[in-house]
Amino acid sequence: GNKAIPIGKLLLSPTRTYLPLLKKILAETNSSKIHGIIHNTGGGLTKALKFAPKTHIVKNNLLPIPPLFQLIRQESGTDWREMYQVFNMGQRLEVYCADEKTAESLVAVAKIFNIDAQIIGHVEETEETEHLTIHSPFGVFEY
Repeated sequence: GNKAIPIGKLLLSPTRTYLPLLKKILAETNSSKIHGIIHNTGGGLTKALKFAPKTHIVKNNLLPIPPLFQLIRQESGTDWREMYQVFNMGQRLEVYCADEKTAESLVAVAKIFNIDAQIIGHVEETEETEHLTIHSPFGVFEY
């Protein structure tokens, strides 16, 4: 069933600091393998577009959406496309890296810190203007 969580608890749950995780990642990963780190707080899942010219970013394996964002959508009537543009939808930190092997090692480091992590997509080079595709349970959104 649906477990009730007080709204205040959802809103006041502490923002996690990723500094210990980032310190370990940067100490143990060849810096040429890390192409970018984006903290999605203060910018939705389209924030990466500002930093990745001539790319097509595909996010097709996102982490589950926390209940808070479902509540915001339900109460505000905001459409899902805009929700992904404004909020991080549970994808707080993204590390863009050179290859899948590096990505898998970063996921393993996150798990040491008890952080849910997974490969959420990939980046393709393009000659076109940068764009981003989100595959969500509510549809595919192009930005």
